[in-house]
Amino acid sequence: MRILDAIASAIAAVPGVGVLDRSADPDHHRSVITFAGRPEAIGEAAVAAVGEAVARIDLTHHTGVHPRIGAADVVPFVPLRDITLVECAWLAHAVGAEIWNRFSVPVFLYDAAAQTDSRRNLANVRKAAAHPPFPVPDFGQAAPHPTAGAVAVGARKILIAWNVFLADGNLEAAKEIARRIRQANGGLACVRALGLYLPAREQAQVSMNLIDFEVTPPHVVWEAISRIAAELGVQVATSELIGLIPESALRAAEAAGVDLRIEDFTPDRTLEARVRTIAM
Repeated sequence: MRILDAIASAIAAVPGVGVLDRSADPDHHRSVITFAGRPEAIGEAAVAAVGEAVARIDLTHHTGVHPRIGAADVVPFVPLRDITLVECAWLAHAVGAEIWNRFSVPVFLYDAAAQTDSRRNLANVRKAAAHPPFPVPDFGQAAPHPTAGAVAVGARKILIAWNVFLADGNLEAAKEIARRIRQANGGLACVRALGLYLPAREQAQVSMNLIDFEVTPPHVVWEAISRIAAELGVQVATSELIGLIPESALRAAEAAGVDLRIEDFTPDRTLEARVRTIAM
């Protein structure tokens, strides 16, 4: 946790920026820090966060079930207010260049910041960077940093990172559910999913990114997972939220009469509630 504390402190030290949320777990071996602020300050905070990760994390000793390409795996810029997605993409370009210039970590631009269609999907960036030969990045040389790997920097809409647990450790069932719900396989629009096994919990998990929750909200995904799980003879247990969730997604679930069974959820885990706690 000392590393996570150091990264969060580096972010919070930038005037005009506030840390909204942080999460980590041993099976994914992955941490997520959410922060917000004025456009002129948020880029500086992102660079500072990457610098701490590069200095403190040696990827050659890293294990975990979640895919990643670097010590600072992904840095997305998301428009909340007073900025457009296009402006976030410009910011991603500037931050990407600064990361390479300061830390010699190659940078791939993705989603709305991507310079080629093949890099719009973050999964494509991860897949390309994970298999030799190492691709030519948008900033830097075609070789990973020896201990910090690479980083994907992008701009995107609000994303909900959300995982659903099965009641047991049936990894094959989790993989089949993920295969059937993910957009890439003809499933639900704007849903990316993986089936994973978490040794610490002895449970299988459908790990997801809902990249446009207004197109496919969480309650629709929950119902689809529950239906497929029943077909496969397994039970859905609970879910976990990574980071924050927009209030409108919760209202939609409530209106549909769907209990998302989010573990340890409190009303302040919404994006809007946390943004209200900082000055922007």
